Amino acid sequence: MNKISHPKGKIILGMSGGVDSSVCAYLLKKQGYDVIGVFMQNWDPYVNGDIKGHLSITQKQCNAVKDFQIARSVAKKLNIKIFRTEFIDEYWKKVFKYMLNEYRVGRTPNPDILCNKYIKFDEFIKYAKKHFKCERIAMGHYANVIQKQNKFFLTKAKDQDKDQTYFLCWLNQQQLQKITFPIGNLTKDKVRQIAKKIGLANWSKKDSTGICFIGERNFKLFLNNYFPYKKGDIVDISSNKIIGKHDGVIFYTNGQNKNLNLSGFPSKYFVCGKDLKKNILFVCNAYFKNKYLMSTKCQLIKFNWISPKPTNKKIKIRFRHRQKLINGTFNKTKNGVLLSYTQTLSITPGQFAVLYDKKICLGGGIVDRIIK
Repeated sequence: MNKISHPKGKIILGMSGGVDSSVCAYLLKKQGYDVIGVFMQNWDPYVNGDIKGHLSITQKQCNAVKDFQIARSVAKKLNIKIFRTEFIDEYWKKVFKYMLNEYRVGRTPNPDILCNKYIKFDEFIKYAKKHFKCERIAMGHYANVIQKQNKFFLTKAKDQDKDQTYFLCWLNQQQLQKITFPIGNLTKDKVRQIAKKIGLANWSKKDSTGICFIGERNFKLFLNNYFPYKKGDIVDISSNKIIGKHDGVIFYTNGQNKNLNLSGFPSKYFVCGKDLKKNILFVCNAYFKNKYLMSTKCQLIKFNWISPKPTNKKIKIRFRHRQKLINGTFNKTKNGVLLSYTQTLSITPGQFAVLYDKKICLGGGIVDRIIK
């Protein structure tokens, strides 16, 4: 399999103001592309009721304004055109409402995967086609796309620590054939070196963290913008005794051991279950976490196969971004995909399981239930 080689011509680049997309612009222009930068704003704190949870007073101001100024200065230095667009309404309807609905039923979602599927690689492509008559786009993700015959494969980046294929597991063949990832074969250090060498002011800019296009927040307070507190009992699942109070079961996730307001106990406690109807948060102490949080099987729903299913059912699995790949097998079932895997802690409904065959990201699905 070879990395896709596209005829040089017009390409629309998503520019965020970060160093990754800035270096992408430089590399694409160096390769002979006619690069047009587009800055996306998909979240507005004022429009979206994002009041609580900001980590600093400056976060309450629209970070998109500052980021666009940086992106525009990079575009000017590299002598490329840059435009600005908004998908605020689309992001709310296609990404954020899903996230809120998942939390509402006690699950733990990953909105970044939907953001890639429906915004960065769908709405953005449609925008590029409508306004620039071009469907070839580039993004600053750490990933690669290769082609074999008429099939496209998503493969891991050179920088394993920065690899973002986990977040791209819901892309399809039609999307992959239109995408270029210019820094997929570079390390983050090399990207920063290039940016510094060519004099980009954002060469040392801190990587963005937190929710896609929203950023880092005090997550409990952030969710409180959309869900009221609903106090209830914290119950030790082993003794069935009430040992504390919580602010609402939806604010906690399986495996969580911080911010539980449980002190004075000889060992840490971990969230291990929820009863939404009775508003009970179940916890177990560290001595019993393997008993209540360890699993070896789970059922996935809404599984997206990026490329053909492998004949070998032995695969590698990642349940969280940057989590080490674990050994497992898959079986297609009537309701989706059944995974069996090496004993793993704190797998929780709502999160994504992403499958790999060596360097190839096969696709991913949502954990629906843990099978004991």
